[in-house]
Amino acid sequence: MSVPVLLASLVVVPVLLVALVTMPLVVLLALAPAVIALPVMIWLDRVEPEPPSALVHSLLWGATVAILLSSIVNATVSALAGEVVAAVLSAPFIEEATKAGAILYAVKRREVDSPMDGIVYAAWAAVGFAVVEDVEYFARAAGQGQLATVFVLRGILAPFAHPLFTAWTGLAVGRAISRGRPVFPSILWGYALAVATHALWNASAAAPGVLGDVGVGVLFLTAAAFFVAFISVTVVMYRMRRKEERRFCELVPWLAQRYGLAPEEIAWFGDFRAMLRARKKATHAQRRWFDRMHTTLARLALLHDRPQAADPATEKALMDQLHRARTNST
Repeated sequence: MSVPVLLASLVVVPVLLVALVTMPLVVLLALAPAVIALPVMIWLDRVEPEPPSALVHSLLWGATVAILLSSIVNATVSALAGEVVAAVLSAPFIEEATKAGAILYAVKRREVDSPMDGIVYAAWAAVGFAVVEDVEYFARAAGQGQLATVFVLRGILAPFAHPLFTAWTGLAVGRAISRGRPVFPSILWGYALAVATHALWNASAAAPGVLGDVGVGVLFLTAAAFFVAFISVTVVMYRMRRKEERRFCELVPWLAQRYGLAPEEIAWFGDFRAMLRARKKATHAQRRWFDRMHTTLARLALLHDRPQAADPATEKALMDQLHRARTNST
């Protein structure tokens, strides 16, 4: 685990433990974004599965580093300029910047190879952030007797909001890497869209306090729109996944020739659905090496499918991973 996550956990975890002891229902309800959004991300991440430890790190980054830094900045702006200014102007900028840190950490660890990877890491960080943020919102709502209303809005209609915001940053980063471009300044257009959609959402959330009943309607309509947007984005990502599946299978014969895959290995990975069926029948131990081989081959495929020549050092590291995975399979 990274140092920033460990340090931020020293502050965030005790607060969450107190909330768990004093308001267990609030903490349980706050898990809704994770329960709803993460299975979708896991399903979409099947072509080139990311290491579970890396995904968990991204989740924890959002739940600790991003939430702590954002809370400090937003509280300061709120004290100086008011809650509405903090929500509409401060929060989108600082929260999207701090969540982006999880994506950049994955880039530093050479875990991001494609737009899908960037989106997946963004979503895990955003869900971690949303869970902890919802603990605060639900605790406040419970004290005001509005827990049911706020839960329906944030837990049912809007658990996809944060993943949708940060997905733009992840898309920009993953797209830049897949095209051999530097992360900076490519990340800026994604970050700008993340901030803009976040600000739109927060402005609608502030509408009831400004517009009364009309503002409540605006808020629910915006939540419904974000729900529809999430479904639409999921459909687009599903098509991206299908395209990646087909391209991976097309490259398996070339990978077999270059890296000396055995006939049974070609049969496993040359047909994506057959591969998933084979994995389903495998034992737990077999799945571990199967997943390592699959992930390494997928990353090698992406490495060679880029416009620029493959980096020899990266290829060497992936070849070593492939050798270890194949050795452990015997």
